Amino acid sequence: MTDTQQFCTFFLKEQFFGVPVQRVQEVIRYQEMTRVPLVPPEIRGLINLRGQIVMALDLRRRFEMEERPGSQLPMNVVVRTEDGAVSFLVDEIGDVLEAREENFEPPPETLHGKARELVRGVYKLQDRLMLVLDPERAIAGTETGRGEN
Repeated sequence: MTDTQQFCTFFLKEQFFGVPVQRVQEVIRYQEMTRVPLVPPEIRGLINLRGQIVMALDLRRRFEMEERPGSQLPMNVVVRTEDGAVSFLVDEIGDVLEAREENFEPPPETLHGKARELVRGVYKLQDRLMLVLDPERAIAGTETGRGEN
């Protein structure tokens, strides 16, 4: 019997990412944010999630991609970390996907820059590659992330 893992998937530009589904608290539409002064630019602000204050981290900025078009509102993938919930702002939500461990590979040599630091590895799927985001590393690079690796 083959070991499988489930991922909550999303898109940043044309790139396809996944986060282990057990780390995801919820997926929600765009929420109004309160801007916070003197934070790194990838921290877009704070959102109020039913009384819980959650930091919103723009993954496009974190991966040093071009800005999202002004007409396109991001979606929120709220993940649980050691320090509490954090919202990853993404372009589009995918499906929950099951991937076989035998299809997992370390990050390819063609992955450069921030992506190399933030991606744990890739899964070869039928029609594309899924980059597996390491939530702790994505947060640790921001100065408010307390779990520096």
